[in-house]
Amino acid sequence: MTSDPLLLTGELDDATERLLRTAAAFDAADVAAASLLPGWTRGHVLTHLARNADGFVNLLTAARTGDPVPMYASPAARAADIEAGAARPPAAHLDDLRRSAGRFAAAVAAMPVEAWTATVQTPRGPRVAALLVWGRLREVEVHHVDLAAGYRPADWPEAFSHRLLHEAAADLADRPAAPAMLLRFAGSGCHELGIGEPDGAPRIAGPAPELAAWLIGRSAGEVLTVTPDGPLPTPPEWI
Repeated sequence: MTSDPLLLTGELDDATERLLRTAAAFDAADVAAASLLPGWTRGHVLTHLARNADGFVNLLTAARTGDPVPMYASPAARAADIEAGAARPPAAHLDDLRRSAGRFAAAVAAMPVEAWTATVQTPRGPRVAALLVWGRLREVEVHHVDLAAGYRPADWPEAFSHRLLHEAAADLADRPAAPAMLLRFAGSGCHELGIGEPDGAPRIAGPAPELAAWLIGRSAGEVLTVTPDGPLPTPPEWI
């Protein structure tokens, strides 16, 4: 599970191409249809993905130049941009996705080696610039699922699934409201991740992508098993 941004660019390129293929198949009715995100159509998700790429360009620019460029002008401006773009025709969405992805790729290519160690301010708090490519990859893969267009967590590449699972579990482990649990999943061997006090905690087992999707609210966990037998815990909302 590499954190090297330059090594992750290949994975991001592949994920972006998969997303573009999905978007290229949409007609006007598809774009207007509901996504998996409450209150958002597929057009909202596509617009968010394009503006998210531009937001990451802003953060890369901040890391490269030292200027405090925010990811978005404001939360209100971000929401307004998504709403304004949601009802565009399919061709406009596709062109926007392609162009914004190209701008992100160009911003990555322009980064000098030393700039990757800079700290930038994201909506999730301060982050080292080296994590921005992973952040964009996560957005593309998770929101591709949110389009409800046939791309599912089981389609995520193995390396992405494992990294997302580890990240989500580590996030929950730092949150007092998270229920205690042991996550058991297969990889090169069999692995466990603990959240909270392990004594008496239920063991939740299943494929890594399904566990990750459940932890971040993209699955009800239908294929997961609980030992001892009982209901799945309820993870707090992923942020």
